[in-house]
Amino acid sequence: MTKVRNNRAWWLILPMLLLVAFSAIIPLMTVVNYSVQDVFDANTRFFTGTEWFKEMLNDPALQAAVLRQFAFSLTVLAIEVPLGIGIALIMPKKGWQASAVLILVTMPLLIPWNVVGSIWQIFTRGDIGLMGWSLRELGYGYNITASPVDAWATIILMDVWHWTPLIALLCYSGLRSIPDAYYQAARIDRASKWAVFRYIQLPKLTNVLVIGVLLRFMHSFMIYAEPFVLTGGGPGSSTTFLSQSLTTMAIGQQDLGPSAAFSLIYFLIILLVSWVFYTAIMNMQKDKQDGEA
Repeated sequence: MTKVRNNRAWWLILPMLLLVAFSAIIPLMTVVNYSVQDVFDANTRFFTGTEWFKEMLNDPALQAAVLRQFAFSLTVLAIEVPLGIGIALIMPKKGWQASAVLILVTMPLLIPWNVVGSIWQIFTRGDIGLMGWSLRELGYGYNITASPVDAWATIILMDVWHWTPLIALLCYSGLRSIPDAYYQAARIDRASKWAVFRYIQLPKLTNVLVIGVLLRFMHSFMIYAEPFVLTGGGPGSSTTFLSQSLTTMAIGQQDLGPSAAFSLIYFLIILLVSWVFYTAIMNMQKDKQDGEA
């Protein structure tokens, strides 16, 4: 029998393709266009080729912001992923307690990003903030406007509080999808809790963790509102990340050419690192499966 191929189904996704074209592809091509030109006004512009890209790659301030961004993203991932897994493991699985804990865990995710910065700005004040007042009463001269260490620690703590629930919820859903037969077999073999986690739960969480790590890396690498509201990029430029540098260049200074080149480099870094994360995790999973086989 000859299989009949009908391509009319493509018409069903045509509206979505058009939406993506107008919302993503066309703006991206506009940025590419600006990145190779020196724009003076709507009618005056000159072709510059790769000049802006070379200038941005050799900019010491941009290089420092890239290092700060990687340090921040890797730090929060190293904290949030293990902490999220641990929270998911101790969350109740049934009953009203499970519903109550899910609501409590989800609450930080419901708060808008700029409001999170405002909350922590008040929370860390030495006169009215609980955290700032408590640390000062204990004898520590806590001040996020003067100490880069305090500012960094506070931003990391704020991000961990805000986004660890996402990892916990993803891991919780992954744990709930594991069939009871695996746990029954582990009980028959008298496996320890560590053995159950290592050989049953963690392998089953691999796909969920891939999604969680990619989401958290991409968001942490693009973070803007929370540190901007909390520290304004200070003290000095110690907490000025890439997104804030790009906003200052594009909106504050109106340097359209350099900022367009900057944004493309920014986009390519996120794309490349996300691909490396995904490839590494999937290869580790494949190697482990081949070893077990």
